[in-house]
Amino acid sequence: MSGGAGILTFAETKDGKLAPITRETLGAARKLADEKSWKVTSVLIGDSISPLADELISLGADKVFICQSSNLKGFLDESYRKIINEIALSENAAIILGGATFVGKSLFPGLAAKLSSGMAADITELVWDGENILATRPAYGGKVLLKVSPVGPGPQMATLRPKAFPEPSPDTGRTGEKVDFQYDESKHGSRVKILESVVEGGQEISLTEADIIVSGGRGLKEADNYKMVRELASVLGAASGASRAIVDAGWVPYSHQVGQTGKTVNPKLYIACGISGAIQHLVGMQSSKTIVAINRDPEAPIFKVATYGIVGDLFEILPKLTERVKELAK
Repeated sequence: MSGGAGILTFAETKDGKLAPITRETLGAARKLADEKSWKVTSVLIGDSISPLADELISLGADKVFICQSSNLKGFLDESYRKIINEIALSENAAIILGGATFVGKSLFPGLAAKLSSGMAADITELVWDGENILATRPAYGGKVLLKVSPVGPGPQMATLRPKAFPEPSPDTGRTGEKVDFQYDESKHGSRVKILESVVEGGQEISLTEADIIVSGGRGLKEADNYKMVRELASVLGAASGASRAIVDAGWVPYSHQVGQTGKTVNPKLYIACGISGAIQHLVGMQSSKTIVAINRDPEAPIFKVATYGIVGDLFEILPKLTERVKELAK
């Protein structure tokens, strides 16, 4: 590992606020840093986002670089990569952490290549192994856990799986340094421009950030029956997910797909309705804290990973479950 002064974290934002993964990343960084008496530096990039610096400090950052410009209103990985690369070099960072989100999966591989860094992706645990970090990541559909050290000439890098690390409690009494990073279009600009940003309606809670997810599969029989999944999700304050089969059939948009070619999720509660449990789907959800499976086939593979299994007709079970939740909520 190259010598360094501390840990650098990327502060991902969403809709003008810190993304939940940013808090989880800071918590992991703070824990590592405290064991080595190191400092934690965060990089905040966007448009009019300086007020978030104080929140980062309250969550554990010792220093925050603030890079804001109207040209950075949307995520452009080329610009972000150039900015973080410059700060990482100037700060002599030993470790760089971020989230294994849509943004992180786009940003970090290119940043690792630029810094000649080793990188561990989508990790669920992070500890010290002497002077190196040792990361745990699920592999082969979650059947094995790999222990990897992302060593190389550059800083060690890792992206954290959302919901796998606890969020730290904010300490409003903490103090830290805030540095304005000067954005230069000629130096930090991107060859890609965002022409339009379209937000899909109907999914108020992000799958990757949800504490509860209700997902439906082919057992729903037809597209119109997916409304039962939405209704249960609504009364639970949950996100609604789907198997690849019904996404491919055009019943629901791809943004709802959970699985190897969809979203990897890690909620506190995952309710699988009419999902048989193909390995493609299990890869994306089996790390959920509690899994409830509803399926009429007692031999369905989903029951092998379920915490609780209900063998029965989902067309009878889902409406009753929804009504019961409504009663308890009164």
